[in-house]
Amino acid sequence: MIIALIIIGVLSLFGIFFYNSLIGKKNQVINAFSAIDVMLKKRFDLIPNLVEVVKQYTTYEQGTLSKIVDLRTKAISANVSNAEKAAIDTQLSASVKGLMVNVENYPDLKANTNFINLQSTWTESEEQIAAARRTYNSAVTDYNNAIMMFPGSMFAGMLKFQPIPVLTTAEEERKNISAKDLFNS
Repeated sequence: MIIALIIIGVLSLFGIFFYNSLIGKKNQVINAFSAIDVMLKKRFDLIPNLVEVVKQYTTYEQGTLSKIVDLRTKAISANVSNAEKAAIDTQLSASVKGLMVNVENYPDLKANTNFINLQSTWTESEEQIAAARRTYNSAVTDYNNAIMMFPGSMFAGMLKFQPIPVLTTAEEERKNISAKDLFNS
């Protein structure tokens, strides 16, 4: 009888420890995504300034500028899921990269102090977002390992813990960049 109580006690303690560990890992994932959210907000706050400075010099890229503003508006709306935010982020990054390439056609804009400062801030923001994504993916991997490896997989299944997908790079962004094409366009 005492042995049975000891075994039940040990299993209970293990279950409590494991459950708390999973909750901690899940909270780390949520916190890491929140960090990405903060960085995206910073970037979204930069967009109106960037668009305004570029508007002063260009009329050709009005379609791109409109698309960037529309994507920003979608991204900051209250009823956007995390998956939708990630998709909008990918589209927004591609649009801004295209705009930065087109800026090469405007020497005055490239020399404008406001634009240079915005471009520098944008680059810093992109680096921070990349770092936050790496942190998020690390937290997700740690959490997923905990719920998929034995003996955690047994308990995680009973407790209805589900794997969380890592953030991935869009297929278009994985392609090699041709410097020749960039200079010829």
